[in-house]
Amino acid sequence: MGFAELSITSNFTFLRGGSHPEEYARRAALLGIEAIAIADENSVAGVVRAWSELRKIEEEIADAKSARADPIGPPKPAHLPDPPRAPIDHVPRLLPAACLTLAEGVRLTALPRDRTGWASLCRLLSVGKLRAEKGGCLLHVDDLLGQARGLELLLHAPDRATSDWQRPADRLVRGLGPQMSLLIAPRYDGLDDARFDAAARLADRLGLPTVASARPLMHHGSRRRLTDVLTCIREGLRVEDLGTAAQANAEQRLRGEAEMRRLFAGHEDAVARTTQIAARLQFDIASLRYEYPSEIADGETAAQRLTRLAQEGLAWRYPQGIPERAQKQLQHELRLIAKLNYEPYFLTVHDIVAFARSRGILCQGRGSAANSITCYALGVTSVSPEIGTMVFERFVSEARNEPPDIDVDFEHERREEVIQHIYERYGRHRAGLCATVIHYRGKRAVREVGRAMGLSEDVLSALSSQIWGSWSKTGPEMDRMREIGLDPDSPRLKQTLRLIEEIIGFPRHLSQHVGGFVITEGRLDELVPIENATMEDRTVICWDKDDIDALGILKVDVLALGMLSCVRKAFDLLKMHHRADYTLATLPPEDAATYDMLCRADSLGVFQVESRAQMNFLPRMRPRCFYDLVIQVAIIRPGPIQGDMVHPFIRRRNGEEEVSFPSDDLGRVLGKTLGVPLFQEQAMQIAITGAGFTAEEADRLRRSLATFKKHGNVSEFRTRFLRGMRANGYDDAFAERCFSQIEGFGSYGFPESHAASFALLVYASAWLKRHHPGIFACALLNSQPMGFYAPAQIVRDAREHGVEVRPICVNRSHWDNVMERTETGELALRLGFRQIKSMREEEADWLTAARGNGYTSVEDVWRRAGLEARFLTILAEADAFAALGLDRRQALWAARALTPKRELPLFAGDLDGEGIVEPAAHLPKMTEGEEVVEDYVALRLTLRSHPVALIRDRLSPRIDRRLLKGPPQIGVLPPQPRPTR
Repeated sequence: MGFAELSITSNFTFLRGGSHPEEYARRAALLGIEAIAIADENSVAGVVRAWSELRKIEEEIADAKSARADPIGPPKPAHLPDPPRAPIDHVPRLLPAACLTLAEGVRLTALPRDRTGWASLCRLLSVGKLRAEKGGCLLHVDDLLGQARGLELLLHAPDRATSDWQRPADRLVRGLGPQMSLLIAPRYDGLDDARFDAAARLADRLGLPTVASARPLMHHGSRRRLTDVLTCIREGLRVEDLGTAAQANAEQRLRGEAEMRRLFAGHEDAVARTTQIAARLQFDIASLRYEYPSEIADGETAAQRLTRLAQEGLAWRYPQGIPERAQKQLQHELRLIAKLNYEPYFLTVHDIVAFARSRGILCQGRGSAANSITCYALGVTSVSPEIGTMVFERFVSEARNEPPDIDVDFEHERREEVIQHIYERYGRHRAGLCATVIHYRGKRAVREVGRAMGLSEDVLSALSSQIWGSWSKTGPEMDRMREIGLDPDSPRLKQTLRLIEEIIGFPRHLSQHVGGFVITEGRLDELVPIENATMEDRTVICWDKDDIDALGILKVDVLALGMLSCVRKAFDLLKMHHRADYTLATLPPEDAATYDMLCRADSLGVFQVESRAQMNFLPRMRPRCFYDLVIQVAIIRPGPIQGDMVHPFIRRRNGEEEVSFPSDDLGRVLGKTLGVPLFQEQAMQIAITGAGFTAEEADRLRRSLATFKKHGNVSEFRTRFLRGMRANGYDDAFAERCFSQIEGFGSYGFPESHAASFALLVYASAWLKRHHPGIFACALLNSQPMGFYAPAQIVRDAREHGVEVRPICVNRSHWDNVMERTETGELALRLGFRQIKSMREEEADWLTAARGNGYTSVEDVWRRAGLEARFLTILAEADAFAALGLDRRQALWAARALTPKRELPLFAGDLDGEGIVEPAAHLPKMTEGEEVVEDYVALRLTLRSHPVALIRDRLSPRIDRRLLKGPPQIGVLPPQPRPTR
């Protein structure tokens, strides 16, 4: 006896399923269902979520049994009751599956019997998805006939077996009959008994056994309204217009054995067969074994190759001799890496970085493992680890049994070269980008649910305007809704708000991860399906970062960073003009002049410290060494700010507050940051050292601290943390303060290792700005768009630092901004054609290629470069012909005169053979203000007067009067000057 639900539709069948896979898993445990199959349409994207939830239920049951066996434990504060839990003592099995929709109109649920069946399902889905556009899947009967080994197939019974359905069904039965059953499901319309009888006759005709399913769209009937709203969003309809597309009732939900036997009275054998089929399905997704690419080359094992490359790298990093501590640290790290068989991972990252360096692509590793001596020797990172204080086990640990985390940033303009290299080297069947699940958040939920519910655009705009960040548990405040003109007592509005709250967190669609690559030794498409991304030449898998973390699958983050493009271009300019060959690792260290500049908050354009918040903090922080920059990067973040860590740190740094530690153990954790936790690693160490967390519990805490975490809450660890701190002798007030600081990381906790890598780029960009401001500005302009500031602000800042900036010139400029020598031998910044709006690089290339010794007129440019007249107009509007003695209006007049008819023989000359001469036009000269306006229209910057300077004489009297008479009264305008005639 028993029942297994073999065909569940979750919300990973986007805009159809009404419940999360996790909700189905927990509901199935409550109902006592033996097994469940998450079978989304042409997808296995939600399978890992259900599997992870079932593992969590197992842990809860084990914890409950342990608590009953040992009821005595540390005291619990009365105001912190444990959350209520439903009495669950059964964990269903998860049966991975997918619902296949074939082009011939046949639907089947495919369930793998074993590992071979899972490989068949993944390759089958990959075939269908790779031949369709993103989000689609095109499968045929022949595809299934050729790729069904190890699969259990449930053929969905149609409402009416037409000949168009019968033909492909007969082909499938002839080819795969022993693997197939006919799946029958109720429609809850009063005709189910007749439908089941007809399906039984169809099964006899096909020679297939029947199997029962509720085909649930939701885990509980309460999701009926939300399921209808999802249908409205998918079809672009309002609820009132759904008609027969709406759910007739709330019956299409997950059901237990008793309900299924009642529904299928007379066909109980179909219910019984569900457990027989489930017994044949022995594949467990936990059995997936991921293998790193072996990275064996030239007869060397991975361990031998890694040791050789690391030793060679140490000799390169320390040309004056390798310090003994560095050698010992490397040997220690290599032993631990070998013990955990992580050598291929480090070699994979090394080879990707080596390719980038061979192409001159600047890159910088970050993440915990990147700041190890091994990665420093391999050239993955240029940050020299703090030998003697670095604890390698924090990120490569036997206790955690998970792969290390290395993120590598590449120049944002050239990262695609690296991505395509990975595809070419490993093959698209072995490498793919992770997915990112796009979830419903506040504003999108308001817009899409509101439209489905028939709210007007004005109401939606007003409601959306009250959302900052994510949707709160209570939604907008009622009083605030009245203030903006909404009626919170309106039944339609109240129902809409409830539906918005329900849909928050629902997956909307799959996108591609910013750069997380999964690379395998064997076929990736036998581990997980591969599909096309929206971007050309990109393929992705259907699992996101959390899913592959849960399964222990390696991911290499190939990320893009605009500042790396800027720094590399600056290094190229230094090599060209000063014969200085710098890298991130060879910049002069601890330059006092650079720190002086940062202390003045002169950091416009400098990586990470150019925001107004950072500029305000720099004079207070007054960084004087590299580790000060590490703290500077990490401290102005939502986590430390919300955790009230900024002001205590500054007071202690300035000697205004005593630096003290509640214990020596915590002193060792917080010593570098003066007793204030600033980094994610410190939060973990406080939990382990102060509250007695295990390594596994600390790792769960780390995951909950992840940036912009959509699921999970740091607060769930509160009770455990406070109990542990009390048990270790810390008073409640201190424990509460520690946890509130840790909780601040829930919004944004920055790891120390990432901060160190970013700090190196802070120092590099600041050094370039301090010692070579013109080159830095040139590189920054050539790397746009990036950063906080527009080109106009970058140019103005460069001029304030003594850089001569020269205008765009048709005879001097190139596409990029360049540095050119002045008469005195100094370097001046020449603006490039890229600063002109509407100008394309290919036109600029034609212009410079045909220039020769220089152009003499607008018509000369037109004839020699072969540009269309409209591009000459664009150049004239940018005042690019000034060097030819033409002002903006004269150049525009000449450009507009160039039309195709001038090339006709009739206009080539008059009867005497002389060209037609037109009288010169006397155009009025533009004023300074007009020139400035046109500069901003064409270039978004000006080298003329600042716009405010043109009206300063009108502003000064008004300002003076305010200063003399004191601050103006609120709501009262100051006296206005009388206009002069």
